[in-house]
Amino acid sequence: MIRVERSALSSYASGLLARGRGVFSADEAQKEIGISRGAFLDAAERLQQRGQLLRPRRGFYVIVPPQHATTGAPPPEWYIDALMRHEQRPYYVGLLTAAAVHGASHQAVMEFQVVTNKLLPDIEAGRTRIVFSYRKDMAAVAAGIEDRKTPSGYMNLSSPELTALDLVRYPQSGAGLDNIATVLSELAERLQPEKLASLSGAFEKAVVQRLGHLLRRLGHPQIAEAMLVARSARGPLPWVELDPKQGGDPDLSPPPSERDACWRVIVRQPPEIDE
Repeated sequence: MIRVERSALSSYASGLLARGRGVFSADEAQKEIGISRGAFLDAAERLQQRGQLLRPRRGFYVIVPPQHATTGAPPPEWYIDALMRHEQRPYYVGLLTAAAVHGASHQAVMEFQVVTNKLLPDIEAGRTRIVFSYRKDMAAVAAGIEDRKTPSGYMNLSSPELTALDLVRYPQSGAGLDNIATVLSELAERLQPEKLASLSGAFEKAVVQRLGHLLRRLGHPQIAEAMLVARSARGPLPWVELDPKQGGDPDLSPPPSERDACWRVIVRQPPEIDE
């Protein structure tokens, strides 16, 4: 009996793939096949053990096509939109993953980075890890989210401007200041000053100052000029550390090597750009 049910689920998954669909929910598969929840879970677990199914979240399954059997899962962009609809959460693919899509990736990105309005645990998806960053006010950056076509449909992707601001806001996700500066050096030519200035209003003042300083350091002060005008109109800028960790303990921090009076940023150790 189990073999029949397992074969029915396998056939169901193969049929979905043939129609260009690579995901399904437990509820819809169980209803379509006409088996009990226990029988479905047993059959699904067997297909997972055989590497034919991936379950990134409870009740949500990704079919692993034969061509992706060695990696254990299809690329996350194939199913991230369906996954986040299953989670009922707004989202966008961002940070280093978005930078790579926009052509600014100096090295291979090992994580698939997503921003959403809930703290979600990471997902191990074959050889790739899907990592989530938290942003409460997703609506505030809606203008910086664009549709990007994928092999299975579309996904929400941060624009170059939103990507640049996010990299500074989430420095750990950007693999540190040196890597962020390197990525920004490659992303800068895609940034539109007015769009950057408009989006900067949804970010903390210190984030905007640090990004403005980095763009100035990288030789692109004109890109951040509109952002500086918009931010300065709200009042004087306070002095901020380029790297907050370096200014945390005066006894252990290196002395400032320079002060950017334009953006009022204190630099203790200039970032090194990987050429």
